[in-house]
Amino acid sequence: MTDLTLPEEDRQELIRWTVACVERLLPVFTAERPEDSRLGDALDGARQFAVGQRGVGPMRELAFGCHAAARGASSASATAVARACGQAVAVAHMAAHSREIERYTRKALTGEKLAQELAWQRTHVPPRFRQYVYGDNA
Repeated sequence: MTDLTLPEEDRQELIRWTVACVERLLPVFTAERPEDSRLGDALDGARQFAVGQRGVGPMRELAFGCHAAARGASSASATAVARACGQAVAVAHMAAHSREIERYTRKALTGEKLAQELAWQRTHVPPRFRQYVYGDNA
């Protein structure tokens, strides 16, 4: 599986994993910006995409909102979570965005919390996408 876009059904399955990953990181962002609903709105939209209730165009707009939220964050960790969210919801458009979740997790967390989160992500990625997401590191 090397296609960057993948069929919509595959992207719907993969986006469920990216959303789950970002939901676990979200408290880092909301601790700094509790009034900013863009990430939560984007995750809600991604859940709708996963069940065929939202199209790709609106998902791209939600991803752009996450990246705007990243620019408004003051800490590197909150910025990384917002970027991870943007990548997660962009899976609706192109599945290869799922490959960025690990990178932004590494920027958002440190130490044992980081190790635990990376292990959780690898354990919970749908097995048929493990090689697609992690490549040679699968």
